[in-house]
Amino acid sequence: MNRSEGTSVAEYEVDYSEVVGRKAECLEGCGLCCMCQPEVLPLEKPFFQQHYPEALVRSRTPEHYQALALKKGRGSCVFLKEDRHCRVYDHRTAYCRQFPYHIYVSDRVKVELDLSCRGLWTGKGNDALTEAKALIKAADDRIRKALPDAARVYREFYGYCREAGVMKNPSVLRMSVSESLDSFTDPGFLSKVLAMAELEPQMSLPHGRDAAADLPALEEAARGAALESISSDDPLSVPIYSSEDQSWNVFMEEKGVIEWMVADDQGEFHHRDFEDTAKIPLRFPDKEGRNVLADYIRTLNGRDSFMGSAFYLVDANGYEDDLANAYYGCLATAVLDVMWRACLLDRFFHTGLGARGLREAIIFYDMDRLDAPAIGAFV
Repeated sequence: MNRSEGTSVAEYEVDYSEVVGRKAECLEGCGLCCMCQPEVLPLEKPFFQQHYPEALVRSRTPEHYQALALKKGRGSCVFLKEDRHCRVYDHRTAYCRQFPYHIYVSDRVKVELDLSCRGLWTGKGNDALTEAKALIKAADDRIRKALPDAARVYREFYGYCREAGVMKNPSVLRMSVSESLDSFTDPGFLSKVLAMAELEPQMSLPHGRDAAADLPALEEAARGAALESISSDDPLSVPIYSSEDQSWNVFMEEKGVIEWMVADDQGEFHHRDFEDTAKIPLRFPDKEGRNVLADYIRTLNGRDSFMGSAFYLVDANGYEDDLANAYYGCLATAVLDVMWRACLLDRFFHTGLGARGLREAIIFYDMDRLDAPAIGAFV
């Protein structure tokens, strides 16, 4: 890591490479971050207990942490006013203050950006590196507490991989993807990666982009990946798409039919449209769209949380899959997920499959991506 991309803080090093050169602004009237239920840390709890005890609830996640209530249990935070400003802004939680920055702890510390935040796409606002360093300083105690356990989990994971004969050097995996960024936007290449990840004991990335695409298999993989996150009857469990007009949109699938709904500021969800999933075929981006997608693949490839998700799958499958197969397969599936979401958004919002359409698909996808299980931890 270049010294410009990382810096020593106490006994640990922080990788800031994802935020270097970026700007972040809070867009008036957006409120996307207020659709995320924030954890209330122990030091923050007394303020809410004294002034707003009714706003403290247990989250519905498996961890059951203390959190702020949502309007009607599924909408925005109860402290979000109708003008989309916070009623307790000076006392907002650490997790509210951090958005759209995420601090991921593995065998090191890395700052990642939630690209579902539109304020990261304008090229305006505050210097992201400066803000990230301030957030790291504020989170120092949490980082110190999380690092020993996370480092132990990673050591154990690497040990199990070596014992099972499935270990690969993560840096080598990333380098091989970096050399094939454009190929990962090619249908034929994706077909071959998915087939090799499934069939070969220990795969390497194929060379070139001359493979024939298995379009039915790609469409099945793309649709399946996207629908896995929206196949729920609970609006709180599905991703929010903050559209260009700053409306909060959810898509919920049941029995092959997607319902599009819009959430209002009071926590109500309003029906907009239905569509059969079979009527949303997988289509591929144009040249400008592929360029946007390749940039996003570069971001995913650099994220420790994405690598941690591949590690999680290897662990969940009992160390039967080679780490290279898991990582390349995860990345190919993520790319297809973004492509199909671009097609979904084009169906309802007419955003196309160019640079705009792929940008919107990433905005729809990235918050979901950062919520994926991983063997490390966000603090």
